[in-house]
Amino acid sequence: MVSRLNPYINFNGNARQAMEFYRAVFGGELRLITFGESGAVGGGDAEGIMHGMLETPSGFTLMGSDTPPGMAYNPGDNITVSLSGEDGDELRGYWEKLIEGGAVSVALEKQMWGDEFGACVDRFGTPWMVNISQPGA
Repeated sequence: MVSRLNPYINFNGNARQAMEFYRAVFGGELRLITFGESGAVGGGDAEGIMHGMLETPSGFTLMGSDTPPGMAYNPGDNITVSLSGEDGDELRGYWEKLIEGGAVSVALEKQMWGDEFGACVDRFGTPWMVNISQPGA
């Protein structure tokens, strides 16, 4: 799998409806994981979407989730750029460049779902997520 760049949108409790709408618009396969399924409820809505991903026949990928409890939801500030793929060296290289002069909010390291993941804001204020998938996953 090649690395890909795609938008990641946060929603205020209506991620399921929004992602289903985008599937109706663009077609494709939609995968949704709830906070309850992930074990990341922490006082929030177990049925809320922790992660959603729509992959379309045209090659578009759109990701989204409900804003987790304790995080602010600010319409207009609710989009993050996501880099993902299996080429760890390539993605770690992007990560190192993105964090120069920026701020790391989640260190790039192995996560509970098995992938390496990190989140940062670059020096221009753009939020980024980097996810390195495990080969064959």
